[in-house]
Amino acid sequence: MIQYEHAEDIKQKLLEVSSAIGTKHDFSRVICLRSRGSKGIYTLARCHALSRAMQKALGVKAHYVIEVVSEKYDKLSDEEKVKTLIHELLHIPKSFGGGLKGHGVVNRRTIDDVYRTYVSNRKNANN
Repeated sequence: MIQYEHAEDIKQKLLEVSSAIGTKHDFSRVICLRSRGSKGIYTLARCHALSRAMQKALGVKAHYVIEVVSEKYDKLSDEEKVKTLIHELLHIPKSFGGGLKGHGVVNRRTIDDVYRTYVSNRKNANN
């Protein structure tokens, strides 16, 4: 059985990454979780969205959950952790309406480009 816990460390890293790459999401509606017990062989993280139907039914705005799979994510290098968070952030559309962008948009080339921006902006901020 998969177990979930809130991951404030992931949220803080996500905020740092987002600031460096210039995303403008409402992070009060992004929840970060760490899961344990996933059977996925290749899954490092997942992005979940509250669908428009669920938003309407519950009377709430869109929310997103970024879940990192502890057994995989926690073993990654710092660079790969940031790239994983970038990957999940890129799934969230600018409209923040409850949908997700697919892997046609979120791909290795895009992630690497955004990662270079992250590294460059961090260097500039530290100088």
